[in-house]
Amino acid sequence: MKITFLGAAGEVTGSQHLIETDSRRILLDCGLFQGRSEETRPKNEKFHCVPRKLDAVILSHAHIDHSGNLPGLVKAGFEGPIFCTRATADIASMMLRDSAKIQKEDAKYHAKKAAPGEPVFEALYTEEHAREVAKLFEYVRVGAWETLGDDVRLRFHHAGHILGAAITELELLDEGEWKRLVFTGDLGRRDQPLLHDPATVERADVVITESTYGNRVHPNSADVKSELQRIICAASTKRGKVIIPAFSLGRTQMIVYLLNELRNEDALCRVPVYIDSPLATRLTDVYRDHQEDMDEDVKETLKYDDDIFEFDGLTYIQSHDESIALNKRPGPFVVISASGMCENGRVVHHLKHTVSDPNSTILIIGFQAAGTLGRQLVERREHVYIHGRRIPLNATVETINGLSAHADAEDLKWWFDELQKKGGCGQAFIVHGENSGATALAELINDCCDVPPIIPQYGESFEV
Repeated sequence: MKITFLGAAGEVTGSQHLIETDSRRILLDCGLFQGRSEETRPKNEKFHCVPRKLDAVILSHAHIDHSGNLPGLVKAGFEGPIFCTRATADIASMMLRDSAKIQKEDAKYHAKKAAPGEPVFEALYTEEHAREVAKLFEYVRVGAWETLGDDVRLRFHHAGHILGAAITELELLDEGEWKRLVFTGDLGRRDQPLLHDPATVERADVVITESTYGNRVHPNSADVKSELQRIICAASTKRGKVIIPAFSLGRTQMIVYLLNELRNEDALCRVPVYIDSPLATRLTDVYRDHQEDMDEDVKETLKYDDDIFEFDGLTYIQSHDESIALNKRPGPFVVISASGMCENGRVVHHLKHTVSDPNSTILIIGFQAAGTLGRQLVERREHVYIHGRRIPLNATVETINGLSAHADAEDLKWWFDELQKKGGCGQAFIVHGENSGATALAELINDCCDVPPIIPQYGESFEV
């Protein structure tokens, strides 16, 4: 069996791993590379997996860095099935159409602003390509083996992380021998609101694992609500805004759920809260439709609160005009808007009108990849660049890491310790992390593997 790492190898975005046996070519994820366009564009434009010859894609979850180039894959000739959970299919169908729309709008904007002779990039794919992807989704139930052929079986397990996210367990017949490969996708944390804990698995010949926070331990999530309360109320006393860049998928729903709990406890100052993302609004409806996939705490809350994503003072913004009006509105108020790494979408315009205001606060609630506007904010640079303009950063920048949907070092060590109890793994490949996180995780899990873990780089192949 040959594994080629075509994304999220030596970096965090662009998850894409090609599995080849003597009879199958299967792609695990097909994500977009995110960051500076001049660096990511070439990787997003060209596929090295030969799309027309792929037998299938297995999609771990619907985040854009894992699913976002599926329309590009279809555009390049892929016509096979895409296996995922039903919730992932429902979410990805929306996410991919929205991605195509944003690319079209961004291409139009940059073409308008481009200097004479400056190269202008078109969108990677269209909404029609995204609709073609939706026709290829085939649902696999969590916990049940699905036979895909005489030489391959698939089973999904709960991964936590976001709604629908799955750990992939593959059994592949290669040169007369069955081999078990496990792909964690993005593992979630234990004991978090909304979702089930990540499941553990039995011994595997190969494990491909993420390492986003392989060198960090998250703050206790119990502190997150009090931090939200502190930050929002502090900005309110200064009559300032709080801008929260948040992924439309997962992070927005988590924030709204926690704010709803604070309101239920009468513990949050009464400032208006706006969700300025039509996609987040639609995705929240998907979360409502899949409440059976949520944990027991949600089911208990629903006994006295009929909507965990709604409270007095919360408004879901829809139109572009309503979004623009928020930039002219005096504070205090809270805006939760996409995208999570501040690279595109409505939040960029809110930041453009806020970063120079010393009374306002920018609240970062997730990992910010190198090269993104979000990373510039986290680093608290004196100036940031938005739409080509150099703007002084005078606003307060706060970070809350306890909201991360990713497993931290302790969660990852626990998961591999449980795997070791059930037989361990032969070979581990560590992906989806910067070098510091991947290296730290390699040391943590070394005793759980038959041979030292490998940290592959982009384009590297291994025979296992």
